[in-house]
Amino acid sequence: MSSVSVIIPTLNASTTLVQLIGKLRKQKADVAEIIVIDSSSDDDTAAIARSLGCEVIVIERQVFNHGLTRNQAAAVSTAEVLVFMTQDAMPFDDMVVAHLLAPLESHAVAASYARQVCGEKASALERFCRQFNYPDSFKLKSADTLLSMGIKAFFFSNVCSAIKKEIFLEVGGFVKTLMNEDMIFASELIHSGYKVAYQPEAVVVHCHNYSIRQQFHRHFDIGVSLKENGLLSYAQPAGEGKRFLKAGFQHLLREEGIGYLGYFLVDTLSRYAGYSLGTQYNILPKSLRRWLSTSPFYF
Repeated sequence: MSSVSVIIPTLNASTTLVQLIGKLRKQKADVAEIIVIDSSSDDDTAAIARSLGCEVIVIERQVFNHGLTRNQAAAVSTAEVLVFMTQDAMPFDDMVVAHLLAPLESHAVAASYARQVCGEKASALERFCRQFNYPDSFKLKSADTLLSMGIKAFFFSNVCSAIKKEIFLEVGGFVKTLMNEDMIFASELIHSGYKVAYQPEAVVVHCHNYSIRQQFHRHFDIGVSLKENGLLSYAQPAGEGKRFLKAGFQHLLREEGIGYLGYFLVDTLSRYAGYSLGTQYNILPKSLRRWLSTSPFYF
């Protein structure tokens, strides 16, 4: 069994960290170390992590970057596999890491990522989105699937993922980016001839009830990152958008009734508007980019 370093970027995570570390310690896998890289939290996140036996790195909050910060933590790892998690993703059971490792037994598979399900407080729309993006069927993605899947072949999530460290270093780790460091990394793996596995048997509880305004700003950042990193040529937004709308209308009409469909439509239009502006970020004034983004310091 491969040894594992679990890497968790944190910011004010004191309310979730004890539970998360406790669940990771109970995993039926060789979790050799847990590395917490903390963005100078206002609470006692770093102290809690140390008391729980984690390796702790503290960085200045303004230097946090989704890609480079994770690279910094990976650089001190001593294990064979890097498991990246977020502070608000809870393992569903004690087999999450073991299930993530299973596809990596194949020489051709460089990385895997887990299924995300919602907790009890999730909205109807959030539950649908998780089901849409994280189905219950295993999927192996490679250069051979690019034609049929388009940009979805690169879909990958560091909310809970596993990557062979040797290959992580070989392709240069994550890039400096506003968002989607995981998806950009998966594209590098696939273009390098490796395969990426979606492993639905590995399950974490993770969701956010973002407002329409928050979705707008988040999808602006997604558009920026895809444009910046040359992935837009693989995107088929019209086809994927139609599939999302059709599936969403059918699911939410059945589960919530016709009254909920107006909210769903406005939310979807907000996402698309943010994304479209993000793909045109380079012609926008810097002050407007900062207002539109969730991370204004990036610009």
